[in-house]
Amino acid sequence: MTDNIFQGYKGDSLEILKKFNVRVWGQIEVETNRGKFKGTILPRAENDDDQHIVIKIPTGYNIGIDINTITDIKEIGYSKANYKIPEKEFPYSKGLPNVKLIGTGGTIASRLDYRTGAVIPAFSPGELYGAVPELADICNITTDKIFAVFSENMGPSEYITLAKAIGKEIENGIDGIIVGHGTDTLHHTASALTYMIQDSPVPIVLVGSQRSSDRPSSDAALNLMHAAYAAGHSDIAEVLVCMFGPTSDEYGFLHRGTRVRKMHSSYRSTFRTIGDIPVATITRKEVKPLKPNYNRRRNDKKVKIIPYFNDRISIVYYYPSMKPDIIDSLIDNGYKGIVIAGTGLGHVNKPLYPALKRATDKGVNVFMTVQTLWGYTHMFVYDTGRDLMAKGVVPVMNMLPEAAWAKLGWILGQTEDRKEVKKMMLTPIGDDITYREPYNGYLIYQGGVPEVEEFIKKFHK
Repeated sequence: MTDNIFQGYKGDSLEILKKFNVRVWGQIEVETNRGKFKGTILPRAENDDDQHIVIKIPTGYNIGIDINTITDIKEIGYSKANYKIPEKEFPYSKGLPNVKLIGTGGTIASRLDYRTGAVIPAFSPGELYGAVPELADICNITTDKIFAVFSENMGPSEYITLAKAIGKEIENGIDGIIVGHGTDTLHHTASALTYMIQDSPVPIVLVGSQRSSDRPSSDAALNLMHAAYAAGHSDIAEVLVCMFGPTSDEYGFLHRGTRVRKMHSSYRSTFRTIGDIPVATITRKEVKPLKPNYNRRRNDKKVKIIPYFNDRISIVYYYPSMKPDIIDSLIDNGYKGIVIAGTGLGHVNKPLYPALKRATDKGVNVFMTVQTLWGYTHMFVYDTGRDLMAKGVVPVMNMLPEAAWAKLGWILGQTEDRKEVKKMMLTPIGDDITYREPYNGYLIYQGGVPEVEEFIKKFHK
C-alpha cells in the first residue's frame, strides 16, 4: 500500500493501519478491549494527535478509538465516500410560488472537511437542493450565492450588498426571499436588514442551522423547508428569522428581525424572541401567526431600500471597575456612536462619567441598553441614571444591544445631526422598541424546581 491511502494518519496511528492492512474509507470491524465497533475509517485532521483512528459508525456519527485499546481490525469492504452533493437543476412547477435563495455561507451551506477537521462553507445552494428534494413540493427556487463566509465575517458592507440584492429581486417580482446565513451573527444581520429594507411586499426569511448538513442531527434540511414555506406561502411580509422550535422537530419559529437573539452555543433551538413572543410557528405546510399585527403580503413590487451604514460605532458591555480609557479610546479613534449594555436599569460606574461627558461633548452619540436583555432602561429611577442622562447618554427603552448597534450604524450612515439621530433611534421600527412587554414575553424556566420538572415531563420523555 502507498501512503496516499492513509490520508492524515501519522506516527503510531499510521503504523496501526499498516499493521492490520486497512485503508482510509475502508469498512472495518475493530476489536478493542472496550468492545467491538463497525464503521468506515475516515481521514484524520492534519493537526490531530497520532493516538486515535476515527471511524463513522452506522448511525452517522464519528467516534475516535484509542489505538492502545485495539486488538484487531478487519477490512470488510471499501467505498470512498463522496461528501460533495451534486448540484441539481431545480424543477419548475406551475402554480407554486417563486422564491429566491440567496446564499451567504454558514452551517446551512457547509460540510465537514476531514482533512482539517473543520466545518467549511462548501455546499452551494444548488447542492442543497440535491440534498433536500422536498423543497420542490413547496416552491420554485432559484439561487444566487453572493458570499461564502462564516457569519463572523459578515458586516456592514455585506449588509448593504444583501439589501440591494434583495431590493432587485423584489422589483423583479419574486414571491419571497430566503437568505442562508451562519447562526452566530444572524441576529445582527436580521436587525440591519430590518432597517435597510422597509415596507416589503414579500417575506424576507433568514435561515441557518446549528449543525452541519452531514450530521444525522442536522437541522439544516428542516429549517430550509420551513424557510421555503414561509418565503413562498406566508402572509407575513417582514424580515424574519426562521429557526428550530422545540427539540421534538414539530415546528419552527418565525422571529421578528429586531427582537431575536441566539441564546445557546450549540442547541438547535437556540434562537429566542426577547421581550415578546415569536411572530408565528411554521411547518412545511402551515404558518400559524402568534401575533395579530404584522406587515402583510402585497401584490406590488414596491419596497424601500435604505442601504446605508457607518461602521464607526461600538457596543461596550459594562463590567465592574471598567476604566474610562475604553471610552476615551473610542473617542480618540473617531467613533461616532457608542451603545452601552449597562447593568440593571441602565447603569455604569462613576469613573466613566467624565469620559462619557467628553464623548457627548465631541458629538459622539451614546445610547444605553441593558445587559439583562429582557426589560427596559429606566434611568429616571436612581441618581446614576439621572446623572448619565445629564451627560448626554440616551436610554433606548427595551431595544436589544445588537439591534441598537445596527440601528445606530444605519442612522449614522444617513445623518450625524444629533437631534435627528436621537429622534430616529427612539422611533420604533420592526418592533425594535415596544411600549410594553406581554406577560409571557419573559419566560426562563429553572430546572430542578418541582413544578418546572413536572411541566417538562409532559414533553421530555
